[in-house]
Amino acid sequence: MAKALEDVRVLDFSRVFAGPFCTLQLADMGAEVIKVEIPEGGDAIRYDPPRTQGGEGGIFINLNRGKKSITLNLTTEKGRDICKRLVEKVDVVVENYSPRVMTKLGLSYEELCKVNPGLIYASVSGFGHTGPYSARPSYDPIAQAMGGLMSVTGVPGGEPLLVGTAVGDYFPGLYAAVGILGALRHKSRTGEGQRIDISMQDAIWATTAVTTLPAYYLGNGTPTRQGNRGQVYRARDGHVIISVGNLGQWNNFLHVLGREDLIGVEKYGSWNQRAEHIDELTPIIESWTTHRTVADVVQALSDAHLPCSAVPAFEQVVNDPQLHSRDMLTEVEQVISGKVKVPGSPLKLSRTPGAPTAPAPFLGEHNHEVYCGLLGFSEEETRQLAEEGVI
Repeated sequence: MAKALEDVRVLDFSRVFAGPFCTLQLADMGAEVIKVEIPEGGDAIRYDPPRTQGGEGGIFINLNRGKKSITLNLTTEKGRDICKRLVEKVDVVVENYSPRVMTKLGLSYEELCKVNPGLIYASVSGFGHTGPYSARPSYDPIAQAMGGLMSVTGVPGGEPLLVGTAVGDYFPGLYAAVGILGALRHKSRTGEGQRIDISMQDAIWATTAVTTLPAYYLGNGTPTRQGNRGQVYRARDGHVIISVGNLGQWNNFLHVLGREDLIGVEKYGSWNQRAEHIDELTPIIESWTTHRTVADVVQALSDAHLPCSAVPAFEQVVNDPQLHSRDMLTEVEQVISGKVKVPGSPLKLSRTPGAPTAPAPFLGEHNHEVYCGLLGFSEEETRQLAEEGVI
């Protein structure tokens, strides 16, 4: 079947998490992603543990499956010349170096759009390419902190907490992918390329501020850490998540609890009001949940069409039948390591489905295909470039 981005070619200079997560989405939708790596060692996380028996980094495989790998030394004049020849052949460039690195190499958007006027050039960096912090280095924890997420994550009155996965990288990667799709649509209408400047801080702030900014400007002041209050409750053999939102759901919930006497109590009428009185509501709710197993609570609330779930351990999530039914755990056949489990793609397109089962490349696997096939170098020229350390 056709793929949504099968006619799009991406030159990917990104490494580690944020940029590769962006180009992973494009690859899953069918784009040809050519990953450019340094000849000595490649991407910084290529061999990071945990590793397969073949020595490949598991996280690297997850982020780079379905891409092609070439090696290219951009610190050499020949390497930069080859880079510009590649740019002539692509639709999109993605990079997540610190600001001004590509400018120093002579490979900025301003330079590369002279080579390819329709180029879409996406940059992901800690604080973007403008503003007083633009030169600062950054990683996921700094983005979580500076984007405000840590200020509202944790238990009330407790220490700030990081989210348990690298959302400071993944959200910017997603925003970059969305920006690229928008730029491709604009180019299809006008032929114009453009620059996309994604800040990790911006991305975390944009997602954090959706609910916290109204509380700050329109509510009772600075949002505070709420922990699990009003969401997680003890059952006889574990914990359950109960997310009762609107008034109708609340009234149905009270029927299940056998507390019809609380229906119509004004101070419990909205989610925000219940949050303000959670200390008095929690004992009421747990007087019901703690006398039942997790399975019994989930069954009773599900029968009443109320949002709830167990709080499964990680190994239970890995084996969840719902995720398996949607191909969210699949395998790739690595040339070096054999079959490796990877997360599937959440991008479910009915007419142009992606194919998340292509493997991650070994370092320089596609040098011959790209340099000889795409650029037309001879075998001898390619061999000479390798001997000179250019590729």
